Amino acid sequence: MGSESNSGDHHILMLPFMAHGHLIPFLELANLIHRRSSLFTTTIANTPSNIKYLRSTVSAAAKIHLAELHYNSIDHGLPPNTENTENLPLDQIPTLFHSSTALEHPVRQLISDIVQKDGKPPVCIISDVFFGWSVAVARSFNIPIFNFTTCGAYGTLAYLSLWLNLPQQSTTADEFSIPGFPERCRFHRSQLHRFLRVANGTDFWSKYFQPQLSAALNSDGWLSNTVEEVESFGLGLLRDYIKIPVWAIGPLLPQSSGRRWVKEKDSGVDLENCMDWLNSHQRNSVLYISFGSQNTISETQMMELAHGLEESGKAFIWVVRPPLGHDIKAEFKAHEWLPEQFEERMKETNRGLLIRNWAPQLEILSHESVGAFLSHCGWNSTVESLSQGVPMITWPMAAEQAYNSKMLMEEMGIGVELTRGKESEINRGKVKEVIEMVMEENGKGEEMRKKAAIAKEKMMNAMKDDEQKGSSLRSLEEFLSIIESKREKTNGRVLVN
Repeated sequence: MGSESNSGDHHILMLPFMAHGHLIPFLELANLIHRRSSLFTTTIANTPSNIKYLRSTVSAAAKIHLAELHYNSIDHGLPPNTENTENLPLDQIPTLFHSSTALEHPVRQLISDIVQKDGKPPVCIISDVFFGWSVAVARSFNIPIFNFTTCGAYGTLAYLSLWLNLPQQSTTADEFSIPGFPERCRFHRSQLHRFLRVANGTDFWSKYFQPQLSAALNSDGWLSNTVEEVESFGLGLLRDYIKIPVWAIGPLLPQSSGRRWVKEKDSGVDLENCMDWLNSHQRNSVLYISFGSQNTISETQMMELAHGLEESGKAFIWVVRPPLGHDIKAEFKAHEWLPEQFEERMKETNRGLLIRNWAPQLEILSHESVGAFLSHCGWNSTVESLSQGVPMITWPMAAEQAYNSKMLMEEMGIGVELTRGKESEINRGKVKEVIEMVMEENGKGEEMRKKAAIAKEKMMNAMKDDEQKGSSLRSLEEFLSIIESKREKTNGRVLVN
């Protein structure tokens, strides 16, 4: 189980949640720490198959070690070798969340192994905000612990406050305010995932989130994958609410060398062909459509989206997967799920490129011909879009996505919501209207692109490494210096747990 390390280094133990949208930002954070300081060695600990997934991405030169934690999905009523949200049906995802608390014992064992090997405990633990149980583990070893929220500040606070306070239960109104947000930021019942809509504190989801998120509030501080200048409003609210330090250390974007992890995916697309296709289109003329690695839409929604796209006359790249109710990893049957001859027409006219399962998203978004992104608003996708100055058409589906969409629309003016939820009704007329509005050269579309360009500049500046160091780099360096000073104060002492 253990990990190699140099006992002269400061050893950071990282504990991401078991989902690709969490594993990758943790890996990027580890990479960023190593680019900023030679003092630290990191160990990312997770279940065996997630470690295998990460192993192909870590360069031999990096001081990043991977530790397997004992975990058997069958013990928790899950299918064999299921250690990630990626291939799980929605009704089994809460079981995976609950099962993650079983990692506490192997984490304790790992820390004991590190103490035995290095002669001292890790200098700190950086744990997923969903792993509130890790705070008690860290305290028992006298190790400083910080939580990393892989989301933005606004979305994190909304998620946190809704689960801890369940304000939707104390009103019958569709719109309501939630603790931590000013009255003007009212939330709508339809922005809540259906599990949260019916949560009452005694349900299966509440029984996981309420104790875990409450415990995470007792850590020494939080890190957030966002940028101070982009999310100053959300960061201010989050700090006021949790009353512990929050360091904005984003945007954590995949480094080109770190993109090797995509090789595991059956992408069904050649990057060169994709770039050639984009090169054949004018600046800001292409709409990119992707709902993330775990989402899909219904057959009806897919059909209406295709009709609306065709009627809009706009060029597009669409990452397609089988619709809801089908195996998301199965072959995509265009002749069944799309209008007759749709794909053939799009090919002949060079209007549309349909990509199966996975696409090189950051490369696509960074191409000058891409003018907008129709997205589920997962935070990693949102950060990638903002970092390239691409405005968004939003279709939030789960987690904190609807709150990200709300922020993009209300606070930033960079998003327009097409619809929300997997059960929502959508028609081709609305699809055509929204696409035309966001892609137009003047009016709303132009205004959104200008605002997105400002967000891009702020994100780039946050990671600048010159005399005027960017805010996110300063924030990370402040965090690392606090870890060093905490180590000096405790002098590497460890309590026996």
